[in-house]
Amino acid sequence: MPRDADAPTVVIVHGAWVGATAWREVIALLQVKDLRVIAAQIPLNSLADDVDTVTRAIKLQADHVVLVGHGYGGTVITQAGNHSDVVALVYVAAFAPDAGESTADAQKDFGLPPSVLRLRVDAGGFLYLAPEALLEFFAHDLPAVESQVLAAAQKPIRASALLDRVSAAAWRTKPSWYAVSDGDRMIAPSLQYDFANRIDASVFILSTGHAPFLSKPKETADVILTAAQSLRCRGSAGEAIATPSDRE
Repeated sequence: MPRDADAPTVVIVHGAWVGATAWREVIALLQVKDLRVIAAQIPLNSLADDVDTVTRAIKLQADHVVLVGHGYGGTVITQAGNHSDVVALVYVAAFAPDAGESTADAQKDFGLPPSVLRLRVDAGGFLYLAPEALLEFFAHDLPAVESQVLAAAQKPIRASALLDRVSAAAWRTKPSWYAVSDGDRMIAPSLQYDFANRIDASVFILSTGHAPFLSKPKETADVILTAAQSLRCRGSAGEAIATPSDRE
Protein backbone atom coordinates (compact mmCIF):
# COMPACT_ATOMS: atom_id res chain seq x y z
CA MET A 1 0.00 0.00 0.00
CA PRO A 2 1.51 3.39 -0.97
CA ARG A 3 1.93 5.91 1.83
CA ASP A 4 -0.51 8.80 2.08
CA ALA A 5 1.34 11.79 0.67
CA ASP A 6 -0.04 13.97 3.50
CA ALA A 7 0.82 11.53 6.29
CA PRO A 8 3.49 12.86 8.65
CA THR A 9 6.56 10.99 9.81
CA VAL A 10 6.53 10.05 13.49
CA VAL A 11 9.77 10.73 15.37
CA ILE A 12 9.86 9.10 18.82
CA VAL A 13 12.09 10.45 21.58
CA HIS A 14 12.68 8.13 24.52
CA GLY A 15 13.29 9.32 28.06
CA ALA A 16 15.78 8.37 30.74
CA TRP A 17 16.68 4.77 31.61
CA VAL A 18 14.99 3.16 28.60
CA GLY A 19 16.27 3.50 25.04
CA ALA A 20 14.57 3.72 21.66
CA THR A 21 14.27 -0.04 21.10
CA ALA A 22 11.83 -0.28 24.01
CA TRP A 23 9.32 1.32 21.63
CA ARG A 24 9.54 -1.62 19.20
CA GLU A 25 5.92 -2.78 19.55
CA VAL A 26 4.53 0.73 19.14
CA ILE A 27 6.77 1.27 16.12
CA ALA A 28 5.49 -1.93 14.49
CA LEU A 29 1.86 -0.96 15.16
CA LEU A 30 2.39 2.43 13.53
CA GLN A 31 4.20 0.94 10.57
CA VAL A 32 1.33 -1.42 9.76
CA LYS A 33 -0.84 1.72 9.58
CA ASP A 34 1.48 2.90 6.81
CA LEU A 35 3.26 5.56 8.85
CA ARG A 36 6.99 6.16 8.58
CA VAL A 37 8.54 6.00 12.06
CA ILE A 38 11.95 7.01 13.36
CA ALA A 39 13.02 6.34 16.96
CA ALA A 40 15.83 8.71 17.83
CA GLN A 41 18.48 7.30 20.15
CA ILE A 42 19.41 10.35 22.23
CA PRO A 43 22.66 10.44 24.24
CA LEU A 44 21.12 11.82 27.47
CA ASN A 45 24.25 13.94 28.00
CA SER A 46 22.61 17.36 27.95
CA LEU A 47 19.45 18.96 26.65
CA ALA A 48 21.45 20.65 23.88
CA ASP A 49 22.97 17.35 22.70
CA ASP A 50 19.62 15.57 22.86
CA VAL A 51 17.82 18.33 20.95
CA ASP A 52 20.60 18.32 18.35
CA THR A 53 20.17 14.55 17.86
CA VAL A 54 16.41 14.92 17.38
CA THR A 55 16.80 17.93 15.09
CA ARG A 56 19.12 15.94 12.83
CA ALA A 57 16.48 13.20 12.66
CA ILE A 58 13.82 15.78 11.78
CA LYS A 59 15.95 17.24 8.99
CA LEU A 60 16.36 13.80 7.39
CA GLN A 61 12.63 13.47 6.83
CA ALA A 62 10.91 14.49 3.61
CA ASP A 63 7.56 14.80 5.39
CA HIS A 64 6.08 16.86 8.16
CA VAL A 65 6.93 15.43 11.58
CA VAL A 66 4.90 14.47 14.63
CA LEU A 67 7.24 14.43 17.63
CA VAL A 68 6.54 11.95 20.43
CA GLY A 69 8.30 12.27 23.79
CA HIS A 70 8.31 10.12 26.91
CA GLY A 71 9.46 11.25 30.36
CA TYR A 72 12.49 13.53 29.96
CA GLY A 73 11.93 13.12 26.21
CA GLY A 74 9.01 15.51 26.68
CA THR A 75 11.47 18.25 27.60
CA VAL A 76 13.48 17.41 24.49
CA ILE A 77 10.49 17.63 22.12
CA THR A 78 9.36 20.85 23.79
CA GLN A 79 12.60 22.43 22.53
CA ALA A 80 13.17 20.44 19.33
CA GLY A 81 9.53 20.91 18.33
CA ASN A 82 10.23 24.51 17.40
CA HIS A 83 11.70 23.25 14.12
CA SER A 84 9.53 24.38 11.22
CA ASP A 85 8.92 20.82 9.96
CA VAL A 86 7.27 19.75 13.24
CA VAL A 87 3.49 19.93 13.02
CA ALA A 88 2.41 18.34 16.32
CA LEU A 89 3.64 17.09 19.67
CA VAL A 90 2.60 13.96 21.55
CA TYR A 91 3.56 13.69 25.21
CA VAL A 92 3.47 10.21 26.77
CA ALA A 93 3.82 10.38 30.57
CA ALA A 94 6.21 13.22 29.85
CA PHE A 95 7.51 16.52 31.12
CA ALA A 96 6.29 19.64 29.35
CA PRO A 97 8.28 22.60 30.68
CA ASP A 98 7.76 26.18 29.62
CA ALA A 99 10.43 28.51 28.26
CA GLY A 100 13.01 29.20 30.95
CA GLU A 101 12.22 25.99 32.83
CA SER A 102 14.23 22.81 33.21
CA THR A 103 12.90 19.31 33.76
CA ALA A 104 13.60 19.76 37.48
CA ASP A 105 11.87 23.17 37.55
CA ALA A 106 8.76 21.74 35.90
CA GLN A 107 8.06 19.40 38.83
CA LYS A 108 9.24 21.54 41.77
CA ASP A 109 5.70 22.39 42.95
CA PHE A 110 4.83 18.69 43.24
CA GLY A 111 7.76 17.56 45.36
CA LEU A 112 10.36 14.92 44.56
CA PRO A 113 9.07 11.44 43.66
CA PRO A 114 10.24 8.59 45.95
CA SER A 115 12.25 7.12 43.08
CA VAL A 116 14.74 10.00 43.35
CA LEU A 117 15.99 8.58 46.65
CA ARG A 118 16.88 5.32 44.89
CA LEU A 119 19.08 6.82 42.18
CA ARG A 120 22.77 6.00 41.93
CA VAL A 121 25.33 8.43 40.50
CA ASP A 122 28.44 7.21 38.69
CA ALA A 123 31.80 8.96 38.40
CA GLY A 124 30.64 10.79 35.25
CA GLY A 125 27.58 12.26 36.92
CA PHE A 126 25.10 9.89 35.24
CA LEU A 127 22.05 8.65 37.12
CA TYR A 128 21.07 4.97 37.32
CA LEU A 129 18.07 3.31 38.92
CA ALA A 130 18.95 0.36 41.13
CA PRO A 131 17.40 -2.80 39.59
CA GLU A 132 14.94 -3.24 42.45
CA ALA A 133 13.97 0.45 42.20
CA LEU A 134 13.37 0.18 38.46
CA LEU A 135 11.06 -2.76 39.13
CA GLU A 136 9.22 -0.91 41.92
CA PHE A 137 8.81 2.49 40.28
CA PHE A 138 9.40 2.30 36.52
CA ALA A 139 8.18 -1.13 35.51
CA HIS A 140 5.90 -2.33 38.31
CA ASP A 141 3.16 -3.36 35.86
CA LEU A 142 5.49 -5.32 33.56
CA PRO A 143 6.47 -8.98 33.83
CA ALA A 144 9.43 -9.44 36.17
CA VAL A 145 11.57 -10.90 33.38
CA GLU A 146 11.04 -7.83 31.21
CA SER A 147 11.74 -5.40 34.05
CA GLN A 148 14.99 -7.25 34.80
CA VAL A 149 16.03 -6.88 31.17
CA LEU A 150 15.22 -3.15 31.32
CA ALA A 151 17.31 -2.80 34.47
CA ALA A 152 20.26 -4.57 32.84
CA ALA A 153 20.07 -2.48 29.66
CA GLN A 154 19.03 0.85 31.17
CA LYS A 155 20.29 4.04 29.56
CA PRO A 156 21.38 6.49 32.29
CA ILE A 157 20.98 10.26 32.11
CA ARG A 158 23.51 12.87 33.15
CA ALA A 159 22.11 14.63 36.20
CA SER A 160 22.93 18.07 34.82
CA ALA A 161 20.66 17.47 31.80
CA LEU A 162 17.70 17.68 34.17
CA LEU A 163 18.78 21.23 35.04
CA ASP A 164 19.14 22.46 31.44
CA ARG A 165 16.45 24.99 30.58
CA VAL A 166 14.20 25.14 27.54
CA SER A 167 14.60 28.38 25.56
CA ALA A 168 11.28 28.20 23.67
CA ALA A 169 8.29 25.94 24.28
CA ALA A 170 6.94 24.45 21.04
CA TRP A 171 3.60 23.54 22.64
CA ARG A 172 2.75 27.25 22.69
CA THR A 173 2.45 27.24 18.89
CA LYS A 174 1.95 23.57 17.92
CA PRO A 175 -1.11 21.36 18.59
CA SER A 176 -0.43 18.84 21.35
CA TRP A 177 -1.72 15.52 22.64
CA TYR A 178 -1.00 14.06 26.09
CA ALA A 179 -1.26 10.44 27.25
CA VAL A 180 -1.52 10.33 31.05
CA SER A 181 -0.34 7.12 32.73
CA ASP A 182 -2.69 6.97 35.70
CA GLY A 183 -0.64 4.35 37.57
CA ASP A 184 2.70 6.11 37.11
CA ARG A 185 5.18 5.99 40.01
CA MET A 186 7.91 8.04 38.30
CA ILE A 187 5.93 11.14 37.26
CA ALA A 188 2.85 11.65 39.43
CA PRO A 189 -0.40 11.42 37.43
CA SER A 190 -1.48 14.71 39.05
CA LEU A 191 1.61 16.37 37.56
CA GLN A 192 0.86 14.82 34.18
CA TYR A 193 -2.67 16.22 34.27
CA ASP A 194 -1.19 19.59 35.18
CA PHE A 195 1.10 19.46 32.16
CA ALA A 196 -1.76 18.42 29.88
CA ASN A 197 -3.96 21.28 31.06
CA ARG A 198 -1.12 23.76 30.86
CA ILE A 199 -0.36 22.98 27.21
CA ASP A 200 -4.03 22.76 26.23
CA ALA A 201 -3.54 19.20 24.99
CA SER A 202 -6.05 16.64 23.84
CA VAL A 203 -5.88 14.16 26.73
CA PHE A 204 -5.94 10.36 26.80
CA ILE A 205 -5.89 8.27 29.97
CA LEU A 206 -3.89 5.03 29.95
CA SER A 207 -4.19 2.55 32.82
CA THR A 208 -0.47 1.90 33.04
CA GLY A 209 2.72 2.64 34.91
CA HIS A 210 5.56 4.73 33.49
CA ALA A 211 6.18 2.50 30.46
CA PRO A 212 2.89 2.39 28.51
CA PHE A 213 4.80 1.69 25.28
CA LEU A 214 5.61 -1.71 26.82
CA SER A 215 2.57 -2.44 28.98
CA LYS A 216 -0.07 -0.98 26.61
CA PRO A 217 1.58 -0.67 23.19
CA LYS A 218 -1.68 -0.66 21.21
CA GLU A 219 -3.24 2.06 23.36
CA THR A 220 -0.04 4.10 23.13
CA ALA A 221 0.09 3.69 19.37
CA ASP A 222 -3.57 4.72 19.13
CA VAL A 223 -2.81 8.08 20.78
CA ILE A 224 -0.06 8.74 18.25
CA LEU A 225 -2.28 7.62 15.38
CA THR A 226 -5.04 9.94 16.56
CA ALA A 227 -2.64 12.88 16.49
CA ALA A 228 -1.26 11.95 13.07
CA GLN A 229 -4.70 11.41 11.54
CA SER A 230 -6.19 14.57 13.05
CA LEU A 231 -3.74 16.82 11.26
CA ARG A 232 -4.24 18.15 7.79
CA CYS A 233 -0.85 19.24 6.53
CA ARG A 234 -0.80 21.79 3.74
CA GLY A 235 1.35 24.47 2.22
CA SER A 236 4.96 24.99 3.22
CA ALA A 237 6.80 22.86 5.75
CA GLY A 238 5.53 23.33 9.27
CA GLU A 239 2.08 24.67 8.39
CA ALA A 240 -0.48 22.40 10.02
CA ILE A 241 -4.19 22.80 10.48
CA ALA A 242 -6.05 21.14 13.33
CA THR A 243 -9.83 21.23 13.46
CA PRO A 244 -11.40 22.87 16.53
CA SER A 245 -12.50 19.50 17.85
CA ASP A 246 -8.88 18.38 17.87
CA ARG A 247 -8.10 20.84 20.68
CA GLU A 248 -11.18 20.24 22.80
